Amino acid sequence: MTKYKVGIDVGSTHTDAVILDEGNNLIHAEKTMTTPDVTSGIINALRLVLEGSGVSRDDIAAVMFGTTHIINAIVQRRNLGKVGVVRIGLPATEAIEPMLDWPIDLRDSVNAGITMIRGGHDYTGEPITQFDEDSLRKALEAFRNRGVDAVAVTSVWSVVNPEHEVKVRELASELLPGVPIVLSHEISSIGLLERENATILNAASIKVMVNAINALREALRDMGLEHAKMFFAQNDGTTASADYIVRFPIFTVIAPISNSIRGAYVLTKIPNAIVADTGGATTNIGALINGYPREALEIEIGGVRTNIRAPDVIAIGLAGGSIVEVKDGDVKVGPVSVGYRLIYEGISWGGGTVTATDIALAKGIMSIDDPMCNPELARSKIPSWLVERAYAKMIEILEDSIDRIKLKPEPETVILVGGGSAMWPKTLRGAREVIRPEHAQYANAIGAATALVGAVVEKAYSYEQITRERAIQDASEEAKKRAVEAGADPSTVEVAEVEEIAMPYLPGNAVKVRVKAVGKLKL
Repeated sequence: MTKYKVGIDVGSTHTDAVILDEGNNLIHAEKTMTTPDVTSGIINALRLVLEGSGVSRDDIAAVMFGTTHIINAIVQRRNLGKVGVVRIGLPATEAIEPMLDWPIDLRDSVNAGITMIRGGHDYTGEPITQFDEDSLRKALEAFRNRGVDAVAVTSVWSVVNPEHEVKVRELASELLPGVPIVLSHEISSIGLLERENATILNAASIKVMVNAINALREALRDMGLEHAKMFFAQNDGTTASADYIVRFPIFTVIAPISNSIRGAYVLTKIPNAIVADTGGATTNIGALINGYPREALEIEIGGVRTNIRAPDVIAIGLAGGSIVEVKDGDVKVGPVSVGYRLIYEGISWGGGTVTATDIALAKGIMSIDDPMCNPELARSKIPSWLVERAYAKMIEILEDSIDRIKLKPEPETVILVGGGSAMWPKTLRGAREVIRPEHAQYANAIGAATALVGAVVEKAYSYEQITRERAIQDASEEAKKRAVEAGADPSTVEVAEVEEIAMPYLPGNAVKVRVKAVGKLKL
């Protein structure tokens, strides 16, 4: 009996849903409007793709979601949990307190108390000072009295030795039963403040993800899909089970962008390329490296610096709904967009706003399969000089952005995906070739549905304290273990990447080892 997977991805304008068979062949696809609450738009897309495909509910083995629940909650400062923050590292880490550089409104939404206690380790894994359990116990009792939703724990060099973070979890589990305890060594890597920031944001997001998962589970049950396993797309182009993501929701914060980059690989089988994903409000440009998104060293989320794994992406305010204006004789395209109202406000639909889509339609570059769309309106109402100048401006912005994401001067393959990708030409400056694959408009949902289960571990080692081989083996074993926890079939898990980065500013031949492990879904 054939088993099928459903992939759903949320964009700023549209929510896409696809059904794929076991060979990752596209069976059916649907596109619907994204809703303000995200969840109802997902449910609409799921219902449409199931009805349109004719596939039996009994044959759906898994549903993969690429959601914006977490980024929306952080950016809008809505529904976030109150977090008790523990930093272990006194007296060395007293100069800058936790959340000092956060936007005030976000800090006020999240902060339920901060405590800094003695403890922590140095880069060799040796304790800096004795762990202060008495101070911790008092802080946890205060958190309990305040009714915190979660606790975020960060210790100095816990990526080398997490002993003191684990101690906090053990004690907190006794004093705060049922309250999630988030440990920083499980979230990100070196860089105390950035790791701490990511840990606090993760803790604040757990309540949001719990509510989202419960709503989606109920929707699956109502549609006769209670047997289907739930997975969520992660920032690095892999996926993980709902049980794993409810612990680490921050790993999904910008997953829809990774879905598109990963989907470009699935559709073309080209492992190394530049990918431009054009939607209704933005074009996100990233790079494929060996079939996965190239990752950034640091990412800002809602005004907060973090070092979680995330795609290296340039986002530009140029897409299908971008408004075209003439100001002081100069043609301006974007960044303001009509978004999902394109089909009401665009010239080609009888509206009064000139958009980037209207320009491409008037120029004859693209066609849209919509009986309500009339390109003749754009050709007759938009002056030809404006069409030419606006389109030239659009190409210039895209080409400049592609140059910015490249790491080498030579021309590279450019893959165009997303619902608005049809408005781009077949040649671009700096591109060896330009490819717009079949089903490009569903690349994001296809990326979500076809992703392997993955996990990444980053740890610091002193090669004077441990051999290189043993360090890599240690990190690899932990990465494989986490991949299995995330929902991978243990028999298929393998190491996909090993990266060593020397830390010359530390003595003892210190090195950061990063290992990525991936495996197939355990269905």
